[in-house]
Amino acid sequence: MPEKSPRPTEINLHQKSRILEISFDNGNVFKLPYEYLRVYSPSAEVRGHGPGQGVLQVGKEKVSITKIDPVGSYAIQPHFDDGHDTGIYSWETLYDLGVNHERYWKEYLESLEAAGHKRMTASTD
Repeated sequence: MPEKSPRPTEINLHQKSRILEISFDNGNVFKLPYEYLRVYSPSAEVRGHGPGQGVLQVGKEKVSITKIDPVGSYAIQPHFDDGHDTGIYSWETLYDLGVNHERYWKEYLESLEAAGHKRMTASTD
């Protein structure tokens, strides 16, 4: 029988630092920057409708989350202040983003550089 996926026990928004802190029932706690969550949104607008159709997100360094709506008992839907609110982040997606934060962030920065974009320096980096 497959192992049960970790489920969140607590989700907190830290507006000043623009961090979503999420604790899971297996003891893992992740602090995920809003920018990171925005550029890795699971929405079709960001990921595309198929392989290779994703859209590189740029200029999201100062993005904030204005509110979070629950989606059933399996996900949340953050509302970002840039108008993006179509990403539904399942518990599995959030856990994956937490576990792979360092690797995914490095890949994002490499993609930005390859596309000729530079991030604004943010004090929380």
